[in-house]
Amino acid sequence: MDERIFTDADLKQMQELGISLWEVERQLALFERRKITLELHRPCTVGDGIFRVDAHMVEMCEDAYKKGLQRGRFIKFVPASGAATRMFQDLYAVLGRNPVPDLPSLEEQAGSGDASAQRVRTFFAHVRRFPFVDAWRDAMAQLGADLDADLQAGRIDRALRVLLTPQGLDLGRLPKALIPFHRYDDGPRTALEEHLAEAAGYVRMPNGLCPLHFTVSPEHEERFLQHIAEVRPRHEALWDCSFQITLSQQSSATDTIAVDENNRPFRDASGRLLFRPAGHGALLQNLNRLQGDLIFIKNIDNVVPDALKDETWRWKRILGGFLIIIQERIHRHIKALRHKLSSETVDQARRFIQTTFWGGTCAIGGALVAQRDLLLHVLDRPIRVCGMVRNVGEPGGGPFWVWDREGRLTCQIVEKAQVDMSDPKQRAVWERATHFNPVDLVCAVRDADGNPYDLMRYRDPDAVIITTKSQNGRPLKALELPGLWNGSMAMWNTIFVEVPSKTFNPVKTVLDLLRPEHQPKEATGE
Repeated sequence: MDERIFTDADLKQMQELGISLWEVERQLALFERRKITLELHRPCTVGDGIFRVDAHMVEMCEDAYKKGLQRGRFIKFVPASGAATRMFQDLYAVLGRNPVPDLPSLEEQAGSGDASAQRVRTFFAHVRRFPFVDAWRDAMAQLGADLDADLQAGRIDRALRVLLTPQGLDLGRLPKALIPFHRYDDGPRTALEEHLAEAAGYVRMPNGLCPLHFTVSPEHEERFLQHIAEVRPRHEALWDCSFQITLSQQSSATDTIAVDENNRPFRDASGRLLFRPAGHGALLQNLNRLQGDLIFIKNIDNVVPDALKDETWRWKRILGGFLIIIQERIHRHIKALRHKLSSETVDQARRFIQTTFWGGTCAIGGALVAQRDLLLHVLDRPIRVCGMVRNVGEPGGGPFWVWDREGRLTCQIVEKAQVDMSDPKQRAVWERATHFNPVDLVCAVRDADGNPYDLMRYRDPDAVIITTKSQNGRPLKALELPGLWNGSMAMWNTIFVEVPSKTFNPVKTVLDLLRPEHQPKEATGE
């Protein structure tokens, strides 16, 4: 890359963001690559990459989990910096029309097959079932309006403005963590509150401490702190614990440069380079700085009311215990290989890797010391145990056997955007997948000596995703860093475990809140 394409002002901008010129050049080179897709070998299935735990294994896992909990080894990590804009995108689309249609007009459009209008019609038909409806009514009343009267008259323009914009609740710009998700007798509960309640069921230590970490965006941190201060005392009393809550922001140094259609650096109207947030893969630095021990990771929108939490708690304990069992076995092999070089210790480690991580492909030859060193290289790295649910058509990634950059066939979580779907063979492999990734994982990030790994060493920096966006009507291409549970963990030792589908209940759109699992038990409709 010729440095002369960048001005002194560009270099100063990079310096202020904490991004090196070398990194910008590397990103620009990624845009020039013709192929950045992965090569799928086959889907992971039960018995071939996905473990199914039996009753005996469940008992072992729960015992191992209890011992880990007693030692205070667990913490929960929740990526929570994203705004709820997509959750309300159909409502925004209606609000953006001029004029904003009334309910009879929407009904007519829905009847003619307009899918977006049908979703908005469903939203207004079930307004009273949403957990934020009382706050919505109050916000309307403060403006001298009546939500129910407006809707009865078929008017929705004012109601939408109060719901979505700073004129009222401003839900569309809030982080999803602060959106009310569920109704209880004592009032609504936000997604963040549900994560507090959930954490109390599996990371609460015997001394009552319950550690959680949320990633937040800079513009929302103050609201996070305010909300936590408001709800924390109630939940500590409810769950008899003391929450240790820490927050971190996504670093601007993880932003990536945008390019135009010819892969030249994109500049805004003032001539400045455009850098964009690089997706959840940027949170690898946050996870690395946490320097935890055993870390549960779960998306902010995958929570259920208390009545359904027992199954979630149970499977979190199973996954956590499974991880401890695997970690202990790995550490035994590492210590044996370090302290006694013999064909027996080498063969035992090879068989363990073959049956646990490599699916029968463990061809290691050469001198005994070379075999030992390679086995140590394979074993001595972070570990993750990932829950996998049956594929029922949800959008997102899944578990596959993939050739990694070290030439090994390993288990990976793969997003559709990482696959060349124009290749019939690759498409066929993708479509044979039986399971789906619900982002339900627990990670071991310390080595056999108890030292934290540098997680940045175990990612595939080239496993990026390029997307097409626009700014002020001008097309651009954006670069997403290797996803936190995709390329950012590509070089980890990975195990997939089948978990019940009922543990996966995401809220991607506001209509998902109408699903039975997110409604009070007594809710029967309008």
